[in-house]
Amino acid sequence: MSEPFVFDPRYELCKAPFGAVRCRQSVLFCVRPLVREGFTHCALVIHLEFSGLREEHELHCDGPEGDRLRFSMTLDAPQQPELLWYHFRFWREDGSGCDLDGSGYRSDGFPADWQLTVYDDSHPTPRWFGEGITYQIFPDRFCRLSVPDPAGMVGDRMVHENWEDAPDWRPDETGEVRNRDFFGGSLQGIASRLAELEQLHVTTLYLCPVFESASNHRYNTADYTKIDPMLGTEEDFRFLCAQAETHGIRVILDGVFNHTGSNSVYFNAEGFYPTVGAAQSQDSPYFNWYTFHPWPDDYEAWWGIRTLPAVNESSASYGAFIADGENSVIRRWLRAGASGWRLDVADELPDEFLARLRSAVDIAKPGSILLGEVWEDGSNKIAYSRRRKYLLGSETHGLMNYPFRTAALAYLQGGDACSFVQAMETIRENYPPPAFYSAMNFLGTHDTARILTVLGAPTVPESKAERADFLLSPNQRTEGLALLRVAAALLYAFPGSPMIYYGDEAGMEGWEDPFNRGTYPWGKEDQALQAFYVRLGQLRHSRVSLRRGDIRYLYAAGSGLAFSRSWEDETTTAVFNAGREPLTMEVPWVFSAARDFLTGRAFSPVDGVLKLELPPRTALLII
Repeated sequence: MSEPFVFDPRYELCKAPFGAVRCRQSVLFCVRPLVREGFTHCALVIHLEFSGLREEHELHCDGPEGDRLRFSMTLDAPQQPELLWYHFRFWREDGSGCDLDGSGYRSDGFPADWQLTVYDDSHPTPRWFGEGITYQIFPDRFCRLSVPDPAGMVGDRMVHENWEDAPDWRPDETGEVRNRDFFGGSLQGIASRLAELEQLHVTTLYLCPVFESASNHRYNTADYTKIDPMLGTEEDFRFLCAQAETHGIRVILDGVFNHTGSNSVYFNAEGFYPTVGAAQSQDSPYFNWYTFHPWPDDYEAWWGIRTLPAVNESSASYGAFIADGENSVIRRWLRAGASGWRLDVADELPDEFLARLRSAVDIAKPGSILLGEVWEDGSNKIAYSRRRKYLLGSETHGLMNYPFRTAALAYLQGGDACSFVQAMETIRENYPPPAFYSAMNFLGTHDTARILTVLGAPTVPESKAERADFLLSPNQRTEGLALLRVAAALLYAFPGSPMIYYGDEAGMEGWEDPFNRGTYPWGKEDQALQAFYVRLGQLRHSRVSLRRGDIRYLYAAGSGLAFSRSWEDETTTAVFNAGREPLTMEVPWVFSAARDFLTGRAFSPVDGVLKLELPPRTALLII
């Protein structure tokens, strides 16, 4: 063996199996220092995050392998879910030695440990989400069938008569942006467009909040038991779920359980509701849902935003209302037709509360999915001074994959493909396989600028007024569209569920909220781009290797990236040149023929190699 490293946890002869392991699963470790270093002993030094246990296990010396000395051992993973941190300690007969960690040899006593995620697999993750294609809809802006009358609805609402108006963004006279301008998209409107979503091969419809709220984004829930009247009724929701099922589409809901609206049944700061809220009386049944210091004017609020009073998730009545009760919010809407939940700001929900939500999902509708909004590596995140347990088996099935978006944008905007690979291999190594393959991957959401704008604009305008009026120039749009095709092909080829933010496939533009939340341009879509997304959906639908297959990187240098996805005897190879210059790439090929699914172009392998001449901004999906 001539490999230059002493230990690499991503190399199967150093650690097997790859990445995260199940509770009680055996793990093989092997380290190989150079013989000339004179080490005679090696120990595995471990620290368990949650139990606090620290141990050392001496490895067996297997003898020399060329110029290296092999030490090995098999460790049984803990019986309970854990984050196991580890490094190695070497010493010689004279007592001298050093540690080996992720940064190499060191003797300062502060090792940078490797991570081993140990998860519980006793509650299987449903495969349908990760294997399918997700479509996110901001309900107010997708499709309306008529202009609604806001009279009598919570919040001082205004409805745009013109569907093509720009969303309001300027603060009111008090300096606050209230998000009270509505366009009137509805659940019936969404139901009327299910055929178009089916053409995109969408299998999961992810709806931003649909419950009664005072704002157009509806992340300030006023009543969890009611569909917002501007969207429709519970019957409309049930109809949408039933109709979606006939098109092969499941519906998942956005659960905003960290905070409510101040203008809500539960807080009722504006006295809109006839019942007594926590802001009105300490005798309110909802009083202990919130934290006052003192009541009534000073209370904890999400990020200090007073219209979003934070909820005390440890309140017994709140937990029963949202999760545990027979007719809890989680259970009720799953029974009404939903197939899962996406949890808003999941990193601000306590682990104990997340576990209760997961239990409610599993009980009410087995096979449903529970996803969390986490912007970082969710396997080891520290939130509110606590290491979190999102992916260890009793909380979420998977997470929104913001690290994918971050790494993909860096690569697409001139970064090195090696950095993309390293970032994604870290996620694959740290996440349990069911969570990695159930990640919600995306290029944009309601919380980010439109992907076409990001890829096409050379700079971000400084003022919000400039960003409000911004449109890509024809040349910028051409550049952005070329890169977007590369980005979308990468999204669809990668493990996990590719998620389309409504209108990205139609060529919508816009910077941050609310400019990224414009109305869907019915009849004015970019038809060529839309057809490209349809083609990607066809490939994903027809190739089991893209739905279930592993991932193997074949090339990563500069603007060039290639990887294969394989399942049994089927392989799909994704090849990209994100750069501005042509690129020649050679990738290994074991089959007799090769064809790009997107263009139909055929390639001829020679001696097990495909030599590809890639124009700038090119994506190939070779079958």
